[in-house]
Amino acid sequence: MVPSAKLITIREAANRLGLKESTIRKYILKRQIAYVKPSVRAVRIPIEELERILAAGLRPVIPQAEGAR
Repeated sequence: MVPSAKLITIREAANRLGLKESTIRKYILKRQIAYVKPSVRAVRIPIEELERILAAGLRPVIPQAEGAR
């Protein structure tokens, strides 16, 4: 990855994708989303990764309650 690439926090990524922070963390643990660790504790996600996810049309599935229409 290019060092000058824009990196965002997990919170920012969750907000942009409409997901919870815990979901983004699960994706990171399962290596389903690319990330960068600039320090021991910090985790950042390249903006290009979000663009890839959005371009692929990957959206969260919102389950409907039973009987709801």
